[in-house]
Amino acid sequence: MAAKMTREKRFNKLRRGHPILAVLFYFIICQIFLAVVAILLVAFFTYAVDSKLSGEIDSVKYLAGIYEQYGESEQAAMMMEAAGRDFVVRGSDGSVLLSRGENTVGERAATPQINIGWLVGKVGVSMEENMAGQNAVHVYGDSSEQFFIIGDKDELTVDFTKLSEAVRENRLRETVEANEWETGANSRVIEMPLWVGTETSDGRELIGKVSIKMQYKDIAVIMMIGAAMALLAFLVFVLLVGNLIRGIRRQRTLTNFFFTDDVTNGKNWMHFLFYAGRELRKRRNAAKRYAILHLAIVKYRNFCMCHSIAEGENLLRRVNYLLSKAMNKRECLAHVTSGSFALLLQADDEETLRHRLSGMIDSLQTVDQRHHFTFQIGVYLIEPNVVDGRYRARKDADPESYYNNACSAKATLEETDDSGIAFFDKKLQDMRQWEDTVNELQERALANEEFVVYYQPKYAPDTEELKGAEALIRWRPADRSICPEGSELVPPGMFIPIFEKNGFITQIDHYMLEHVARDQKAWLDAGEKCVPVSVNVSRAHFAEEDLAEQIRDTVDAAGTPHELIEIELTESAFFDDKNALIRTIEQLKAYGFSVSMDDFGSGYSSLNSLKDMALDVLKLDADFFRGDADEERKQIVVGEAIRLAKQLDMRVVAEGVEDRDQVDFLAGQGCDMIQGFIFARPMDKEKYLRRMQGMMDDE
Repeated sequence: MAAKMTREKRFNKLRRGHPILAVLFYFIICQIFLAVVAILLVAFFTYAVDSKLSGEIDSVKYLAGIYEQYGESEQAAMMMEAAGRDFVVRGSDGSVLLSRGENTVGERAATPQINIGWLVGKVGVSMEENMAGQNAVHVYGDSSEQFFIIGDKDELTVDFTKLSEAVRENRLRETVEANEWETGANSRVIEMPLWVGTETSDGRELIGKVSIKMQYKDIAVIMMIGAAMALLAFLVFVLLVGNLIRGIRRQRTLTNFFFTDDVTNGKNWMHFLFYAGRELRKRRNAAKRYAILHLAIVKYRNFCMCHSIAEGENLLRRVNYLLSKAMNKRECLAHVTSGSFALLLQADDEETLRHRLSGMIDSLQTVDQRHHFTFQIGVYLIEPNVVDGRYRARKDADPESYYNNACSAKATLEETDDSGIAFFDKKLQDMRQWEDTVNELQERALANEEFVVYYQPKYAPDTEELKGAEALIRWRPADRSICPEGSELVPPGMFIPIFEKNGFITQIDHYMLEHVARDQKAWLDAGEKCVPVSVNVSRAHFAEEDLAEQIRDTVDAAGTPHELIEIELTESAFFDDKNALIRTIEQLKAYGFSVSMDDFGSGYSSLNSLKDMALDVLKLDADFFRGDADEERKQIVVGEAIRLAKQLDMRVVAEGVEDRDQVDFLAGQGCDMIQGFIFARPMDKEKYLRRMQGMMDDE
């Protein structure tokens, strides 16, 4: 589960990645850089303007101080005249009391700030707060509306439209035509006339004419620095974007490599999980019906064995090509493993989808003219997600789980080699839910000893004497609701296959062996006439090298004699590691345990197994005694199997015997024990104890 969650997080991170966000991030960074450059240029120009105006404003202050000290006396007039600066003294009523030069004082600025846009691009200069730290300074426009450009030799006067309005509105606009600028002027000065006024203590105001003078070359340097910084920012942006594009291309190359199947050169399982999950979770697809398919080439492995792996891979590539032609751009196809493919299809309804899949199988059967192939498809339908009468996005869509359901549906077709289509239905859904329930409850059931041992006696067919028993497991759950209706037990067929699938069966083996050994020891101590009890050991257990030692230690812990425990192996175990199995059997026999083969005759390698394994007991499978086969032929086979076992010094147990004629026949053939309903069904240990004591309870 943890690995699955980690993978989902990686997919979600990949799904949320958008290169445009990185480009936007780099763009914002460059914009911030340009803004910082602009702020620095503004600060530099503001400082330059302040330094230029500082002396001018001090001169106006100086005139105001003379006037305030000497008033309108002749001495004041002479001293102010000597300063060489145009000025106007106004009374509180606005009347001119004293002046020098032409009175071109315009209107007072609405705010003490001038935007000198024609110099460095709308630089803000606060006359009231920034000019050399002077306070109580008023700014007036120049009604002459003149803008001066002073060249090397002569002075050029250019109209500056409506200067007073420009001042009030905090803007200045350059109206100089391009052809009015002199070329090659190395010491050109730009001068802008303004009037600055300051109030005296008696309420009058002295307004002096000042000028902002800037060397053209200084302004040009500032503008060149700004342009260079802007160019640098642009180059950095280009480099970053170029690097990002290369990274995106590299990422796409790696992603394509990661999502490409090595065999078909199409998409692989990882791509299927990513793409199908993304499509199913989209809000716009909430109302759509989808189907996830498990498509398998029947007997693909046999084809590879008969021909070659290379031909098998060529077959997969052709199948992948034909499938991709039958799909639209919103659907998904991926090669999973061996001869299996996963598909995500849009499905209007089950009937339409079934018709489409039949056509798909027909086209696939022509994939190779020299060989006939069949295809089986398991289908899981994904209905629209409706919540409170509205379509909602499938936020929890899990393509892997859906594909497993499709595999479960396909598994129902495995009894035949013909092409077929199977849909995941309610029955399979119930089976999957039951499997989940068992997986959830198994550990708790083991800890609470909810699993109980049932015993099925084995009798001699001639004397009907109790000769042994087989230990069988039943599940008495604390929650009786999971039991079949009318029963308090869960039969082994409902949980043993699940335990074999998830590996829990090995813990069950230990549990059963421990409980049987304890029961045998308790009965032996009570003076009962105990007989050997066979305990099944799963084939999964034989992967453990110390299995014989584990069995010995478990039985010894209970204090039970080894001859009272028989270890029973299913015939399927003989298809695993043969050498390990032989070694374990030899160790068990050395420890004094009997070893039996269960279900003899149900497979195809039984005689070969008897040749290699020194077994003590041979159990004839119940299928020998069922069905409508010719009775004479059946008896010949059973009789020869018994004689073969006797020649190998093995005892014979016939299981599944249900009528008296079979008992008599087996007795005549020398069968040692019979285990079947004709003598006894599986029973709990209390009833089995009474059987040992010779009491025959009614069943």
